[in-house]
Amino acid sequence: MSSKEPEHLVVEHQERLAETLPFDDTRDFEDAERGLLGRLEPCVITAVDGRVVWDNASYGFLDGPAPDSVNPSLWRQSNLVAIDGLFEVVEGIYQVRGLDLSNVTFVEGEAGVIVIDPLISVETAAAALALYREHRGDRPVTAVIYTHSHVDHFGGVKGVTTQEDVDAGRVVVVAPEGLVEHAVAENVYAGTAMARRAGYMYGAALARGPRGQVGAGLGQTTSTGTVTVIPPTLEITTTGQEEVLDGVRIVFQMAPGTEAPAEMHFYFPDLRALCLAENATHTLHNLLTLRGALVRDPHVWSQYLTEVIDLFARDADVAFASHHWPTWGSERIVEYLELQRDLYAYLHDQTVRMMNAGMTGAEIAEAMVLPPALENAWHTRGYYGSVSHNVKAIYQRYMGWFDGNPAHLWQHPPVEQAIRYVDFMGGADAVVDKARVSFGAGDYRWVAEVLNHVVFAEPGHGAARELLADTYEQLGYGAENGTWRNFFLSGATELRSGGFGTPTATASADMLTHLSPAMLFDAMAVRVDGPAAWDERLSIDLVLTGGGEGGAETVESYRLRLANGVLTYTAGARDDEPADVTVTLPRVALAVLAAPTPDAMAAAGVEVTGDAGVLQRLVAVLDPGDPDFAIVTPEKE
Repeated sequence: MSSKEPEHLVVEHQERLAETLPFDDTRDFEDAERGLLGRLEPCVITAVDGRVVWDNASYGFLDGPAPDSVNPSLWRQSNLVAIDGLFEVVEGIYQVRGLDLSNVTFVEGEAGVIVIDPLISVETAAAALALYREHRGDRPVTAVIYTHSHVDHFGGVKGVTTQEDVDAGRVVVVAPEGLVEHAVAENVYAGTAMARRAGYMYGAALARGPRGQVGAGLGQTTSTGTVTVIPPTLEITTTGQEEVLDGVRIVFQMAPGTEAPAEMHFYFPDLRALCLAENATHTLHNLLTLRGALVRDPHVWSQYLTEVIDLFARDADVAFASHHWPTWGSERIVEYLELQRDLYAYLHDQTVRMMNAGMTGAEIAEAMVLPPALENAWHTRGYYGSVSHNVKAIYQRYMGWFDGNPAHLWQHPPVEQAIRYVDFMGGADAVVDKARVSFGAGDYRWVAEVLNHVVFAEPGHGAARELLADTYEQLGYGAENGTWRNFFLSGATELRSGGFGTPTATASADMLTHLSPAMLFDAMAVRVDGPAAWDERLSIDLVLTGGGEGGAETVESYRLRLANGVLTYTAGARDDEPADVTVTLPRVALAVLAAPTPDAMAAAGVEVTGDAGVLQRLVAVLDPGDPDFAIVTPEKE
């Protein structure tokens, strides 16, 4: 079903916003184009099988005045973010933007080049490196730096280097302490659920265009290529730690618990350049991303921005980040960082103040008003995070899901709620008729509320689905936040056309190969179907060989136990209680246990002693998850 025209109330909303924001300020466009050396023409990247994994050319429609179907502020942001190419940040530092959700940065050293944040996919990272080399020469990669633990900052690493070069010491991989553990917790443990919701958040499956996906605020969308990881060989653990990589001096600042659990900033004193990772970009960021994650701490976030101002900002000629475009000049950098700092501090402090006055998260989100300096700066606008959902995240961080009202303590689940609401409101047809009146009045938030109940009570009610899809569409047209727009339009798409699945899966095979034994066992434990495993009791001794430093032979032993629907593990074997089966395999083949088919185990050199059927009994109670679970309907269609 085709999209609809924007309603007149949405058009009027867009016109009012266009009159209130400083659209005559064009410095961001000048900064975003500054230093351009060359572009990938066309900006389309394919995998080896010919599948398109990135298509920035599809945003060619982003030109001229904002159409009525796009919030003019988001239209401006998307025009900026869609600018692609290789850019000189300062002499010796170059950045490729617009080839993925994030940026990749190249710092030239004495023998080669240091790569900062190699994007999501192998294919896009390789294309970015090729574009850099086309204009700056065929320099070898000598180091890779991951600024933090999100997949768009490490997933393409094998597009710029190899595990063999890292193992041989030709390339050093640098990351903040704890990066691998946090990356796994986010991308493997809850990876299926997060990836499904990320499909909504980034709109990767939506049609591009003025009535479809126009961007995600932080970047245009996510690439859909091959996700990889190479564990760090050098961890940064303390602020002030200084390292020399390929002759380049770098001073690091730890910033854990900010935009990512493991994150760091760093300064190049000889180049007077400051990398801010993802803690200061040209948008209000997420405190709780809509795809799902742990709630971030805006108080700590603001403190680390204060610290980076004091440590480095006044000595920097340029500040750049893992998204968006740089800021030049120490005075502008300090002003920029102070506003970013004040943004997170204000949201935190005022939310806690109102929370202590008895307001709930939803109430605070409606009452929150930013001071003029924060409201009118382009880089503090809510293109990716929003004041509304960030305030609710702060409330959740302190108070949890429960708002204190006993009526909300033990509510019915969505379908049971919906059936009762619809019955109380006079039946589905009556609700739809009343909702049409609210739709005409422009009360789209209420229409979405009541029609969601109808769709969950009666999923096949065509009129309710159609009107709810129209409502989500109008909400999307008016949204300044790129991810809100994508969520609304994705919901409309699935109501009209059915599920589109999960465009990007981050829990890749390559990531699984780098799990520690404990991390793999934890990943398996959260997949156990508890009720199906209640009566199952089994034990497995796992013996891992090889993997020592310098090629030395090592042996690690673990006892896995499944009982009472819980998979637990301990280090070391137990002589007093023999296991049902002993499995011996090379440490490098550990990931085969995630899906231990006979062929896979034979290829990996797995030796089994005892009851081999025990492994299949374990596999039988592992729930793989559903990468296409229902979101806007009560069940998958």
